[in-house]
Amino acid sequence: MDHVADISVAPERARLDERLSGRIIAVANQKGGVGKTTTAINLATALAAVGMRVLILDLDPQGNASTGLGIKPETRPPGSYGLIHGVPLGETVRKTEIPNLDLVPSTVELAGAEYELAQISRPQYLLKTALRSEIDSGSLEATRAPYDYILIDCPPALGMLTINALAAADSLLVPLQCEFFALEGLSQLLSIYERVRSSFNSVLQIQGVVLTMYDKRNNLSEQVAEDVRNHLGEKVYDTVIPRNVRVSEAPSFGRPVLLYDLHCAGAQAYAHLASEMLKREGVRVS
Repeated sequence: MDHVADISVAPERARLDERLSGRIIAVANQKGGVGKTTTAINLATALAAVGMRVLILDLDPQGNASTGLGIKPETRPPGSYGLIHGVPLGETVRKTEIPNLDLVPSTVELAGAEYELAQISRPQYLLKTALRSEIDSGSLEATRAPYDYILIDCPPALGMLTINALAAADSLLVPLQCEFFALEGLSQLLSIYERVRSSFNSVLQIQGVVLTMYDKRNNLSEQVAEDVRNHLGEKVYDTVIPRNVRVSEAPSFGRPVLLYDLHCAGAQAYAHLASEMLKREGVRVS
């Protein structure tokens, strides 16, 4: 990862403003196949590469983020399912091969969580309670410093798990595929965002929208990008993630594309995305 030169920082490590430390970002889109998990994994890897302490919380029952980071199924429990049911965060965290990047894996039990949560009083706040109590009390293990960023990889649905993520998060990051129905799906997600913000989490903001699977040879990709930028303005990141076969291959090897093939277009795009995000938040980068 020494070659991730697109993001170079002040000596030693990048530092967030103290007000941003422990920042929780929900990575969500109710439509599957838009690059949501790929964005969570590779954005987290790029942030970790410049010294940010990052945790990915895999809240998707499919467990793709856990697989994509090479975490074997037998080592995953208690995972995010255990976390929302009261297991301390430190007992759910697993180290990855990437320095500064940890993971709370998904487990098979998470598949039944939607039904279980519907039977609980105030189920929207289970994840928020679990995460905030750890961060605010400083009760993480002595060997594990608090995280600069916690990225929650949400399931591709607007159910109770996603609501939990939005209720716990400081902001929402939306990977948006450059395709015909993109704006329709985005409006549904933003409607849920507004409802969560008014009912469960008044501080929730839109971190940004990331255009994914962009094909410069396809006029439709350009038209979708233009429409989204006209609709949301500066909330849309300048960086776009191109369609790239190396990005698609990387998860089968249990590695982020930044480790699988650093020099491919997809890896470089995620490095630039991390740089752009840090610049927007005032972290000194070159």
